[in-house]
Amino acid sequence: NNVGFIQVLICIFSKKQNGCRTKFLYPSMEFRRAFQVPPLKEQLNIRHGVMLVGSCFTDHLGNKLQQHRFSTLQNPHGILFNPVSLARSVTSYIEKKHYNRNDLFFQQEWWTSWDHHSQFSHADPEVLLEMINRSQDEAHLFLQKAKWLVLTVGSAWVYQLAEGSIVANCHKVPNDKFQKRLLPVEEVLAVLDNMVHRIFMYNPGLRIIFTISPVRHLRDGFVENNRSKAVLIQAVHHLVEKFEGLFYFPAYELIIDDLRDYRFYAEDMVHPNYLATSYVWEKFSESCIDEESRKFIKEIAPINAALAHKPFQPDSNAHKLFRQKQVEKLLQLQSSYPFLHFEQEISFFKD
Repeated sequence: NNVGFIQVLICIFSKKQNGCRTKFLYPSMEFRRAFQVPPLKEQLNIRHGVMLVGSCFTDHLGNKLQQHRFSTLQNPHGILFNPVSLARSVTSYIEKKHYNRNDLFFQQEWWTSWDHHSQFSHADPEVLLEMINRSQDEAHLFLQKAKWLVLTVGSAWVYQLAEGSIVANCHKVPNDKFQKRLLPVEEVLAVLDNMVHRIFMYNPGLRIIFTISPVRHLRDGFVENNRSKAVLIQAVHHLVEKFEGLFYFPAYELIIDDLRDYRFYAEDMVHPNYLATSYVWEKFSESCIDEESRKFIKEIAPINAALAHKPFQPDSNAHKLFRQKQVEKLLQLQSSYPFLHFEQEISFFKD
């Protein structure tokens, strides 16, 4: 009617535009379904070592943990997407596998490995082997003492060489060299189940958080991407229900079902953007990190901001006073958390 139409027009130009539109046009509708992530039975503490292995989304979580002074080791093989390569990498850390020249191949002037991301590439094969095996040794020791392992699987689609081995990365080798196939749930379960058994034999106290990467593999196709994620979700939940000490964090659901909007993706419409990953980190902190460590995160946040601050007048007395206050805050933190080290930060502000 005319009265309702006039009310709507008034609301459109009022300061409470969004609320009025909802009230008059959609009185009973909600435009977003947020959900609460329940806290884990066991939670990360700032004292715990955390290894993270898997897709590029793993790096987002790892960088946040590292920024807040958690002891982390991220992707010793580089970014991995499929569960077979992920399980193979973790098993290699347990076995302290050392790679040799036969494990490398030459492609476009670079030596590299089918088990590794392309960041492990070099013109000199001996230099590359030193890089790889140094990373293997570090991962072997870290995993032995770590309390947490965060595993993020991204895709159940795999690329398989003629001799039958699944590769972690195609390294821009022509597609006709591979057979592409979708892993069945049974195969994913088999490789991850074996990996979990090996982990608990090596480090019985380790706790594992599984996540499904919210990155959409649309090069495989829209339908194919959803088929892949469905395989991973079913396999991961089967394992979490089977083993004690395994947990699931719904990073995938937070992006796909909670935020559920292209404005939370980067320009490629595939990778979650900064706002989305920050939202997931907030949920991860609430669910997976204990109260003591969350308190520390709040205390270190302004210092992190100060470290990133670029002074307009670095030689001014005001900036010198600002730096002095940061040193005092760091010394107080050092006193409260004697197991952490802030020498680099203190040196940064003093110098």
